[in-house]
Amino acid sequence: MLVFSTPPLEQGVEVTGEIKLELYAATSAGDTDFTAMLVDVSPDGYERLLTDGIVRARYRNSTQKAEAIVPGTIYQYVIDLWTTSNYFKPGHRIRLHVSSSNFPRFNRNLNTGANLAGATGMTKADQTIYHDAEHPSALVLPMIPR
Repeated sequence: MLVFSTPPLEQGVEVTGEIKLELYAATSAGDTDFTAMLVDVSPDGYERLLTDGIVRARYRNSTQKAEAIVPGTIYQYVIDLWTTSNYFKPGHRIRLHVSSSNFPRFNRNLNTGANLAGATGMTKADQTIYHDAEHPSALVLPMIPR
């Protein structure tokens, strides 16, 4: 799991609306999942999950039609973190968890690309996340001025 966190906020930040993670990533597998969680971290370290989401690689463009991926190829994945509203108080941190699984919240991906019904084989997936000028992975937060 990758964890991205702001420093303690000097002033409060309101986030209200649709949240998404635009993620550039590659995998060694024939299919995989990418998950994200938005978390409010209090000064004592307590993490409060606000919202989460998932994208299955083969459904990266549409949930209606599976499209195979090529292992090692960089794709953009948009993870819908749904809609929420939260006021991050001064001293709190905005945190993002990025992973390849959130089981049992979401069913597991065997990383083979095979149909899950009746499948028994699975493979390890090596994930690479990109966040550079050419691959600008970003958490999109609708911040509301106060």
